[in-house]
Amino acid sequence: RGQPVEIIVADDGSSDDTSLKARAAGALVLRHVVNRGYGAALGTGTDYALSIGAQYIIHFDADGQFVASDVPKLLEPLQKQQAQVVFGSRFLGITINIPLVRKAILKAAIIFTWVFSGLKLTDAQNGFRAFTANAARQINIKQDGKAATSEIIDEVARLKFDYVEVPVTVYYTDYSLNKAKANSIFDIWRIVRDLFVGKIIK
Repeated sequence: RGQPVEIIVADDGSSDDTSLKARAAGALVLRHVVNRGYGAALGTGTDYALSIGAQYIIHFDADGQFVASDVPKLLEPLQKQQAQVVFGSRFLGITINIPLVRKAILKAAIIFTWVFSGLKLTDAQNGFRAFTANAARQINIKQDGKAATSEIIDEVARLKFDYVEVPVTVYYTDYSLNKAKANSIFDIWRIVRDLFVGKIIK
């Protein structure tokens, strides 16, 4: 409260009017000339926020699944110095219209994350997260694609940051459901492939 808030939209080479609408709404838009991927967009937005002196950084997906009223829940543990990283969890909060197959995949991801990172999260693939500036500065996102979500968790484990989960609401909109239906199998393969390749390179 009382602190300036900067809304940064990382437009990852969209072909629609995303940039125009975001600017019209008052956001600062950082646009990739070509589509590079989810992780690249996170890196671009995070790096810019750090460059202008952000104290806290929140990742908020733009597919309509999250609600802005949950933002204070993520900020509170950081402001009270209870954690350096906060993860949103749909399974501690509320999920609306979640397909059973999607739920099963997300539950499997929890086990996968626990095995490979050691972090016991209730929602390992949630894009709603927050960091102190110091934590964000040390987390190195190398993955351009969706594997960045798991890579961030790996970095939190490696750096031994204090973290907490907070309940959030996730709506499965028609847009996000159609997008997931079209890409789910390929996305899962790419995430697993990128993660294992990344671990081998390390």
